[in-house]
Amino acid sequence: MASIPGPRRWLVAAVLALSPLASLADKSAAEYFVRNLPGVPEDQAPVKMHAGHIEITPESNGNLFFWHFQNKHIANKQRTIIWVNGGPGCSSEDGAMMEIGPYRLKDTNTLVPNNGSWNEFANLLFVDNPVGTGFSYANTDSYVHELTEMARQFVVFLEKFFAIFPEYSRDDIYIAGESYAGQYIPYISRAILDRNKERPDKWSLQGILLGNPWMSPNEQYDSYLKFAFEKGLIDKDSSEAEKLKGAQRNCHTMMASDPGKVTYSDCEDILTEILFASRKGGGGNDGECFNMYDVRLKDSYPSCGMNWPPDLASVAPYLRRDDVVHALNINPEKKTGWQECNGGVSVAFKPKTSKPSVELMPQLLSEIPVLIFSGAEDLICNHIGTEDMIDKLEWNGGKGFEVTPGNWAPRRNWTFEGKDAGFWQSARNLTYVVFREASHMVPFDYPRRSRDMVDRFMGVDIRSIGGSPADSRIDGEKGLETTVGGSANPKASEEAVKQKLKEAKWAAYRRSGEVVLVFVVLGALGFVFFVWRQRRKGAAYSALRSEEPMASARRRHADAGDIEAQEEGIALQSNILPADKYSVGDDSDDEGAASPSKGKQASRPHDET
Repeated sequence: MASIPGPRRWLVAAVLALSPLASLADKSAAEYFVRNLPGVPEDQAPVKMHAGHIEITPESNGNLFFWHFQNKHIANKQRTIIWVNGGPGCSSEDGAMMEIGPYRLKDTNTLVPNNGSWNEFANLLFVDNPVGTGFSYANTDSYVHELTEMARQFVVFLEKFFAIFPEYSRDDIYIAGESYAGQYIPYISRAILDRNKERPDKWSLQGILLGNPWMSPNEQYDSYLKFAFEKGLIDKDSSEAEKLKGAQRNCHTMMASDPGKVTYSDCEDILTEILFASRKGGGGNDGECFNMYDVRLKDSYPSCGMNWPPDLASVAPYLRRDDVVHALNINPEKKTGWQECNGGVSVAFKPKTSKPSVELMPQLLSEIPVLIFSGAEDLICNHIGTEDMIDKLEWNGGKGFEVTPGNWAPRRNWTFEGKDAGFWQSARNLTYVVFREASHMVPFDYPRRSRDMVDRFMGVDIRSIGGSPADSRIDGEKGLETTVGGSANPKASEEAVKQKLKEAKWAAYRRSGEVVLVFVVLGALGFVFFVWRQRRKGAAYSALRSEEPMASARRRHADAGDIEAQEEGIALQSNILPADKYSVGDDSDDEGAASPSKGKQASRPHDET
């Protein structure tokens, strides 16, 4: 067989080198595309989704699972909301399937549209955080212990996510979550802002939203008894009340002797004792108790809300179905059987050096807007503790919501479609919203009200979506009639977004490394030299025909590749690892019932449509 001439050998080498790299670029996005999610309504336009694992700690097989939903409408700018649930160790599929995602489960086989999904004007990125939570996994001896460690790993995840999906890397980013995510999110935000100071490719973090957050143990532990008395859960003059006051004194002693911790075991006993004292109709494990996530409801003791919300009865079986696991691009060999809350993660996550997230708030508020929202009927992370925390917090030249000496920012009444929805209060970059008659899991109770809140916070007018606008008023004022930028058509910025996508693709190529550039240069030089020699031999157009193999190779690759992925974005990777590299730590089905988890949500279905 004749050998390939020298210059042509350079060209062939360049083609062979470039083709696999281009293939990796397309596969990197395509392998995460969710093609056929079981139960999706067939009579409606599907929501574009991506899901799967991203490795963050190869040394311990640590992988975070994500589920991404594309926005339905394009406003004046692209936005991405990152959502994390709490626990620690509770899955963000709670948020995706029962709160702010585009679908809710009617039963274990049927998804129905969520009329209050937050993806109207924002992409949604749900992350099972930290490793070991939900579909995320790692060796069990490598579960996270500290908030700083968790935040570092989350930034690694985002670096890799944006490398795979560069079209989202320039979005305005908001981070939202609830409960123990009140610890996660400030730490993640701090890590992102610190990263931005050192990197030219800055991420546009525009704000954070904290729902019924656990942030300041001092105020939150103190609020349990206050809330129980205010709601009539415990009689102030009863023997149970005296016992609880003793438990509270023990809590104060522990916090004073070892200040600056995120949790205190003696203080956790206060909530446990309140739930025990609320039992009616029997002793031991018999009878009913209050639902700690919505005190208007009752539950069997000792669950006291751990069986809520009712949608969980469908969510867990659905996410364990083989066809759903396959659709979400989860390798069945990894055996990441979904569980709502992983007790092993919760037990491991006991920060010893990380300070409570409330201590990060003054600096964060000097850099980004923060919105805190509370459901008024939640006990475990109740609004009294949150308000006490805000009253004591000093930020941006003031303390609490005091705007001038003796004058406080007003609580502005909020009505939604003619009903009392709660109130808003704002000062110096902090906004506080209370939802009337809502639980620990506000978006489950009031999906459309919660979306109205997030759209206001992001500067999007929900009435620009189309159809009849929601009648949402703060102190009687409706606000703007159009989207930001004055566009009456929510897709008016589509061309600008396409241009942004095109720029992101080229940015991905540039970030892919100098190796690709070297091959391109060598290939081009070889090709030019080859054309020159062929022309010298008199074959005027043979050089043009020599382009056929390269063009054909690209066409074959495009035909074989995933068309959707090519539209989504290109990122080149050089560290694709074989599937058999991963070993999976043991799953834990222990939900830590002995100590209520701050991330285990509970609520009730609401008639808001």
